[in-house]
Amino acid sequence: MIKKMTLALGAIALVSAVGVQAQQLDPALKAILDSSFESKGIAKKERIYPDEVQALCSDKALLNSPEGQKRAIELQEIALKAIKPPSDGVYLGDWEAGEIVAQSGRGLTWRDNLDRVNGGSCYNCHQVQKAEMSHGTIGPSLLGYGKLRGNSPEILEYTWNRINNSKAYNLCSNMPRFTHFNILTEQQIKDVMALLLDPNSPVNQ
Repeated sequence: MIKKMTLALGAIALVSAVGVQAQQLDPALKAILDSSFESKGIAKKERIYPDEVQALCSDKALLNSPEGQKRAIELQEIALKAIKPPSDGVYLGDWEAGEIVAQSGRGLTWRDNLDRVNGGSCYNCHQVQKAEMSHGTIGPSLLGYGKLRGNSPEILEYTWNRINNSKAYNLCSNMPRFTHFNILTEQQIKDVMALLLDPNSPVNQ
């Protein structure tokens, strides 16, 4: 069992590195993946196959080549163009609701269903407010985010875009693509925006 899992994990790494689609995989490699993982509930097996962005970021040699850098810029531009502004033109929602989104790590597992409200898991990677001592450090601290930056139209647009799809600015960002993968709704993103930018939010105290 351990050997099989090791082979499967190695296969995932290899798939990510070469960036091929499931139907293009070597039959033996695909057999390992197909026998080691199964679709269950809303968690589909197709998730283990990378898209072009994931594949490029996994292949450091290609990514750092002139060809890879050119393609990275192209993919960033594609991601940025795909982001839609708020449908009603309003960027900020309710910061208290945004705190709930930031705290929640639920959603998208095989135990969940499509009717379950996903969370943003913001605290897994960021320090968001001083009162919360349990937070990750993969991403930068967001303390004082709005206090330091203000809420100019440029900051509103940048923050909106960054939450929607961080790869529009940094292709290999570790931040989830919240809109690309339909993780958060427009209203949830508005609420997280308010958490970061509302002067009354604990983030800015």
